[in-house]
Amino acid sequence: MSDPGPYPAEGTKAPSFTMVADNGEKVSLSDFRGKKVVLYFYPEDDTPGCTKESCSFRDHHAEILARGAVVLGVSRDGTESHVKFKRKYGLPFLLLTDADGAVCQAYGVWQKKTFMGKTYMGIARTTFVVGADGRIQKVFPKVNVDAHTPEVLAALDAA
Repeated sequence: MSDPGPYPAEGTKAPSFTMVADNGEKVSLSDFRGKKVVLYFYPEDDTPGCTKESCSFRDHHAEILARGAVVLGVSRDGTESHVKFKRKYGLPFLLLTDADGAVCQAYGVWQKKTFMGKTYMGIARTTFVVGADGRIQKVFPKVNVDAHTPEVLAALDAA
């Protein structure tokens, strides 16, 4: 069961966006109309949990493509950071920069977080499966990176 949280509801139209990708090109959600999109928001390039999650999507990329889907990773990190992260781990999908945080806000992933007694605002690790029709098919809040990719593959099969 998805956490209802601040996220756009399953079955609703996914918020549109245009962001700069690691290749320097502008990428919009509408560019992928007719395909399923695994849109995952992660806190920071080259950190343990984010690396594990991204590498799992890399390791299952062929299975994701076989299901008619693409993977898009989103963080607030800049293009240069994305390029290094992508190169270091051989990530075969686009990493997008949400420079002003507007997309994180639209998807409800910019949240209050607490770490070692300090409270701050940051990206809550969350994945959205967007159907070929542009509607959110599944929301995965509070992602457990160890078990996440099989959940996403199952959601793609159902979408």
